[in-house]
This record gives sequence, C-alpha cells and structure tokens, in this order.
Amino acid sequence: MALDGITIANVVRDLNSRLQDARISKIAQPENDELLLTLKGTSGQTRLLMSAGASLPLIYITETNKPSPMTAPNFCMLLRKHVGSGKIIRVWQPGLERIIHFEIEHYDDMGDLCRKELILELMGKYSNIIFCDDQNRIIDSIKHISAQTSSVREVLPGRPYFIPETQHKCNPLDTGEEEFKAEVFSRPMPLAKAIYNTYTGISPVIAEELCHRASLESARSANSYGELEQLHLYHIFSLLMEEVKQGNFQPCIIYDEKKVPVEFSSLPLTMYEDHEIQKFESISQVLEQYYAMKNTVTRIRQKSSDLRRIVTTALDRNRKKYELQAKQLKDTEKRDKYKVYGELLHTYGYSTEPGAKKLDALNYYTNEMITIPLDDTLSASENAKKYFDKYNKLKRTCEALTELIQETKAEIDHLESVNTLMDIALSEEDLVQVKEELTDAGYIRRKYTGKKIKITSRPFYYRSADGYDIYVGKNNFQNDELTFKFASGGDWWFHAKGAPGSHVVLKSKGEEIPDRTFEDAARLAAYYSKNRNSDKVEIDYVERKQVKKPNGAKPGFVVYYTNYSMVIDSDISGISLVE
Repeated sequence: MALDGITIANVVRDLNSRLQDARISKIAQPENDELLLTLKGTSGQTRLLMSAGASLPLIYITETNKPSPMTAPNFCMLLRKHVGSGKIIRVWQPGLERIIHFEIEHYDDMGDLCRKELILELMGKYSNIIFCDDQNRIIDSIKHISAQTSSVREVLPGRPYFIPETQHKCNPLDTGEEEFKAEVFSRPMPLAKAIYNTYTGISPVIAEELCHRASLESARSANSYGELEQLHLYHIFSLLMEEVKQGNFQPCIIYDEKKVPVEFSSLPLTMYEDHEIQKFESISQVLEQYYAMKNTVTRIRQKSSDLRRIVTTALDRNRKKYELQAKQLKDTEKRDKYKVYGELLHTYGYSTEPGAKKLDALNYYTNEMITIPLDDTLSASENAKKYFDKYNKLKRTCEALTELIQETKAEIDHLESVNTLMDIALSEEDLVQVKEELTDAGYIRRKYTGKKIKITSRPFYYRSADGYDIYVGKNNFQNDELTFKFASGGDWWFHAKGAPGSHVVLKSKGEEIPDRTFEDAARLAAYYSKNRNSDKVEIDYVERKQVKKPNGAKPGFVVYYTNYSMVIDSDISGISLVE
C-alpha cells in the first residue's frame, strides 16, 4: 500500500505532537532524494527521515542514523544556511493531499525573524522536497522540474509554488451526501475505482475497505446501485472521514500466513480480519518496520532471482526431457508383440507361401488367431529375424529409458525441492548454500577465487509448548546435516508426504514425547513444504534411525520403509521460534 492521504494525516498528527517547537540541530542528505533531520525539543532528540524517491517515497520518525556523504549536496547546504537552527512552528496537510508542509521559523542574517516552508510531496515518481519562502516562492528543490520535463508545473528556484490540479478530485473531508452520490454513483466503473477516482487521498485499499464495511460488491459498476445502497455507503464513508478528522487512528501492519507484510494502514481494515494484525503506537513505527521488512523481502527476491531463473530453466528442460522419455518408453511397450511374431513365424513359417504379405496363425500364448504382417521380399525365417531384431532393440531401449527416466525424475524432484526451499530463505546468507548446491550439481560454473565460502546460515530452531527442541532445515545441505549428523537415532524425523520441503527433527531427549509436540513438529513440516498453503497436509514421521540415504542420492533425498502419518494444518503461530 502506498502512502495515501489518510496515512499522511496520521503522520502529520504524530509529527505535530512530537515536533512542534522543536529546533533543527542537524540537516543531512544521505541520498540524492532523501533528507534526515535531527531535531531537539521537549521530548528530547528526534530524527526525521523523508524521502522523495520515485519508487519508495516515505516519511517517518526513526532512531536510526544514516551515513552522509563527505561533501554535502547543494540542497542540503542551502537548508543548513537558511534553517540550520530553525524552529518547527507547525506541520500541516492541505485537505487529504499527499503533501506535508513544515512551517519553520528562523532568524536571517540581519537578525530578523523569518518564516520558510519545507514541503514534502509524496506522489510516487512525482515526489519532491521543495523549499519555499513566506511568499510561496520556490527557493530550491531536491529535484528540479523544468518546462521540458513537465508542462503542468515548473519546480525551479524563483517560480511560484502551487499544487497542480491534474485530476480534479474532490476533498473527502468536506463532501456532502448529494455531492457524494452524484460524483461516485454516476461513474460507469467498478465501485471501488469510482471512490478513489473521485476523492483525493483515498487509496484503492481504503476504497475496498469502504465497500467491505458497506457489504457492497467493489467490482460491480457504481452506476448500478440503488438509492438505499448509495445512502448506506455515504454513511459508512462519513463515519470513516469523521475518524480521520478526529484523529482516531489505529496504525497497524497486516501479515499473510508466511509472516510477510501485505498491507499497512492508519485505520482498521476489517476486510483483513482473518489475517494476523500487529498494532502500533505510532504510524512512524509502522512505516519504518513495514518498509524495512518489505525491503528485506524485495532484496531476497532480487538476490534469488538469478538462482530462480537457473532452477526454472533447468526444471523446464528436465520436464520436457521427462515427457519425451516417457513417450519413447510407451512406444517400447509393443516389443513383446514383435517377440511373439518372431516365435510364431519360427513355428508356422513353413506354411508361408513365397511373396505372402501376411500370415494368419494361432497364438498359443492366448489361444487366439492373429495376423502377422510380412515383408513379401523376405522369407519367413528372415521376417522372424527382423521381428526379433525389433524386439531386442526395443528391449534395450526400454532398459536404458527406465534408468534415464529415474535419473530425470530424481533431477526434477531435486530442482523442485530447491525451488521450494528458496521460498524459505530470509536473508542473503540463507541463499549461499542454495547457490553452492546448484554449483555442485553443475548448474552454476564454479569460480575459483581462492577464498573459502563462509557458511553462516543455520537451521530454524523452535521450541514446542512442552519444552522440546525442534529444528528445521532451510536447504538440502542443512536437511542432510540435520538428519544424518545432528539428529540421534532415537530422535523423530518429519517430512511432508510426496512434496518437496524441509527435514524437521524433533529432539526426543530419550523421553516419551507428548502428542501435542508431535503435532507441533508436523505443523512445521507442513509449513516448510510446497503444500504450506493447503488446508491439510499429510506428514510422514518416523524415528531418525529408520531414515536412510541411498548411495549417490541428491542432497536432501532420503528413503524410509516404515513410518507413521498424520494430516495436519500448517499454522505455526503457536510455536516459539528461538533466536
């Protein structure tokens, strides 16, 4: 979810309570489009990060400092000159625009009291940080926008500052019933889209939430709703806007079943009531944590993209090979027919007339009459030899293909396990062993740098409610190490049945383990498998001493011949992860 007008309103409320009358003690520009202000007020020292990045514009209070360049950029130097020790008088937002104004009071070179405005526009690729005087004239900006770049507004020193009216949207904070009905329900488009296209600061997520609260279909055309439904939605809309006006914000982050953040909001999102929701005291905490976690997930995906491409390419190639081999193997099924033809020709060939194109004979294996096609240029014995040659060729092909298909299937299973286990990676360190595994398998060319690869990734370590230790492998190397080096013979081993996934080891401590702990370990095996999104997952579990690794098997591949099974969900929220 991008920063919408409601989230900005929450940010402005928090900033006013924290920064009013605070003095700017330090101004830094860590990135080309980013400012970090250090302020001192009655609540102590505060750091405020604001970014006009095209891909990730944001603003939040943080405790983290960021390194700055040795030589400050021109915009940073200008701010230091004018408001280096200025005092923040007010933070405000025009309507529900994605814009924040900082009114700053300072003394000029002559000792006169002056006011300036630092304006942060959080508008995606059009984001900017603009510094203006008290006459609303631009002194400078972190990004210069010329007439060649934009025909709507120039952002250059000396130009007047104004908010461009490009979309002609309404202010949701002062809309009335008749205006709401006329603007929203006259549009021939999905209801949710009509809402966020009509009003400033309303994001698609909030529009969907309004529809959900009103129990209306967001995808249904807005102009198809009746009077009562229109009135009901307006009342829901008014209540939401009243919460914004009153500042009744409830900052939160919504997570999916994989503990990955999917949304954040300043207001409760009832449409995510079945998700895990974490509440926070301030919107700054939400933004800092959400974007930090999103950045981590994005960075891991970027880092693993090359590995995924290698695995996907290899999987496609091996699946095509498997299909071709299976088709060729099916063609060898008729080999026994040629053997029977040859034997019957040896038995009844004496009765074949020269130049005959077929022989009707009794198949003494089935006691049925069959017709054997003949090459009329060959004798009966030569036809028999031809059929025996075909039989032997197909027999050899069948034997070779059977072995090849097993090898190809093992390769596919291995690659699918690598693909699944890459989803488990939480850090760059977790990908090191995955890359090493692909290198050992010959999918990546090894580069001899003379340096030994440092492995810092370790298996997940959980503790059950009954106090038993449970370990989960993050990749196939860790799976082998857990199962055959770490686990004892009396420990318990778990794995999703017939699906790639992690090996899970439950340390028994030589005790009789409670059923609840078995279920915890099984849930972990379900969650860390390809079937984690299924309602129920079948799990095999067995004492570790029953698990064997065949000679020459791929990493992570094991066999077992006696086991227990259970069907369980993949909800691991009640199992403690030990850091």
